[in-house]
Amino acid sequence: MKLIPSFTVDHTKLKPGVYVSRIDRAGDEEITTYDIRMKKPNIEPCVNLPAIHTLEHLIATYLRNNDEWKDRIIYWGPMGCLTGFYLIIKGKYECSEIGDLMIKAFEYAGDFTGEIPGTSPEACGNYLLHNLAVAKYEAKKYAGILKTDPCFEYPAD
Repeated sequence: MKLIPSFTVDHTKLKPGVYVSRIDRAGDEEITTYDIRMKKPNIEPCVNLPAIHTLEHLIATYLRNNDEWKDRIIYWGPMGCLTGFYLIIKGKYECSEIGDLMIKAFEYAGDFTGEIPGTSPEACGNYLLHNLAVAKYEAKKYAGILKTDPCFEYPAD
């Protein structure tokens, strides 16, 4: 079987930032998948499971309530390797726009207080698997990284 494109990216050359993973078409619309890479793969420890689950809830809530972006968001979810997230959006946008959106989203998560949205047994399939303190730490760290240089292209083969 052929490898899927994301398995052909040299992960030893990736660093934290925002990457365009792929652009697809759905009818007349472009759909863009962004790699929101929080950790240097295979070098830094991944985001721990409770923290990445909390970030998923916080940032999904932020994105789907953001008046400018909510109608364009298709999907927000963690990578299986726990080094970041995939963001799928209707349309194609400059990386700087997505970088700015991610800075705001991760700042929101880093400053969050109160009850994590969607953490009841009725709302979440693993409602006890959360860690707000570590999620806030990871969010602040990543927002700081994005403020210096958020956008990258996948390394060439």
